[in-house]
Amino acid sequence: MTTLAKTKQEIKRGPITVALIIGAFVAILNETLLNIALSDLIGYFHVTATTVQWLTTAYLLVIGVLMPVTALLTGWFTTRQMFLGAMTIFLIGTVICGFAPTFSFLLVGRVIQAAGSGLILPVMMNTILFIYPPDKRGGAMGLIGLVIMFAPALGPTLSGLIIASLSWRWLFYLVLPLAVFSILFAARYLTDVSQVTKPKVDVVSVILSTLGFGGLVYGMGSGAEGGWLSIVLLVVGVASLILFVWRQLAITNPILDFRAFKYPMYTLATIILILVMVTLFATMILLPLYLQQALLLSSFSAGLVLLPGGLINGMLSPVMGKLFDKFGPRWLVTPGLLIMCIVIWLFSRLTVSESMLYVIILYAALLIGMSMVMMPVTTTGMNQLPKQMYPHGTAIMNTLQQVAGGIGTALFIGIMVSGQQAYLSRSANPEAPAQMLQGLVAGMSRAFFIALVVGVISLLLSLFLKRTVAPKEDHAEG
Repeated sequence: MTTLAKTKQEIKRGPITVALIIGAFVAILNETLLNIALSDLIGYFHVTATTVQWLTTAYLLVIGVLMPVTALLTGWFTTRQMFLGAMTIFLIGTVICGFAPTFSFLLVGRVIQAAGSGLILPVMMNTILFIYPPDKRGGAMGLIGLVIMFAPALGPTLSGLIIASLSWRWLFYLVLPLAVFSILFAARYLTDVSQVTKPKVDVVSVILSTLGFGGLVYGMGSGAEGGWLSIVLLVVGVASLILFVWRQLAITNPILDFRAFKYPMYTLATIILILVMVTLFATMILLPLYLQQALLLSSFSAGLVLLPGGLINGMLSPVMGKLFDKFGPRWLVTPGLLIMCIVIWLFSRLTVSESMLYVIILYAALLIGMSMVMMPVTTTGMNQLPKQMYPHGTAIMNTLQQVAGGIGTALFIGIMVSGQQAYLSRSANPEAPAQMLQGLVAGMSRAFFIALVVGVISLLLSLFLKRTVAPKEDHAEG
């Protein structure tokens, strides 16, 4: 029995999992806390909407750049060093944000927060893969799903409550004790579970990765508002990515090992996740617009409408993980995608006079379907990889989902706007408020229909999913 195998038997999975989940919850909660406060920040710092949007754009940009190099960092630092370092960076960024005297300081703090946050999720997923055998990973990954969905769902509602009674700074003040507790808890209970191999750092690959994913995320996130700069960065991003992939296949020690795609279930799972992520981001960007602009709800009320779905998804994720361990992926993923497709079709038929209850039910049903898909698909793909490929497999999946989210956001906003313009061009009185509302709903209907097409493709692909068998070394050590 290897030393690592003995370590696996001696480690306490429960405390390690709790330590990771607390840190991830704090980091992911922070991603959506600030969204509702953007209008307050415009008034407080006397900046434009385009300027304040950098708080979101820069956050996504840093995470997009960091994701691909997490596999390299995992080889150079221990589990404790990675997690405690990431949480400390996140804590420093939170302090800067909370006490920021100017917008520039707030933006710097946000970038530092993103640097910590971008490292936490890959560390958590890699650690779960190392400490749980394949036949028990579903339940553990379900707990990750709880955090990933529960925290963003809670963020807007919690933010609305805080903004209504306190200043925007409390969005950061209240995160501070949670971050400190996460660091102290992890320092006490988190143990090292992976081996430090110190792989060779290929500087050219790091530069190409940064230019590629950074350019793509920024270009997609800026959309039409970015003008010629967005187009230039998109071209640079795509060209850099092509060179990056070519180099990874050519060198001995790639920072992202694309040989993970030699494993068919990993490849299929990654494609399904990309398509589902595009569909999910379509809903996440379109539905709040519908609630606020068509149903004329406040930001806080819109957050309350979306809250039940997020809470239900979070509660069901561990349950779906256990069911995955028992029945495998197909009996969960295909029905889950079918539910999602039905709901998206119903979203495409929304009118300007729907009740809040109807939207709440539809959104909750969508996220029930999502809970049956995300973690089971992820676990199915990762289970087929040998353990030395875990960091690379995780980094590739996370990076491509990040890019898919950016593409989905830009794509469906564009489709919605073009659909709205097409409707108004046929209207006798396009300036009338009622016609503008109808145009908005028409544009959303077109965007949801395209999302439905993407959803159906992922549904058809799910028919080929099957339970994966772990490589022999994982059987021996699990």
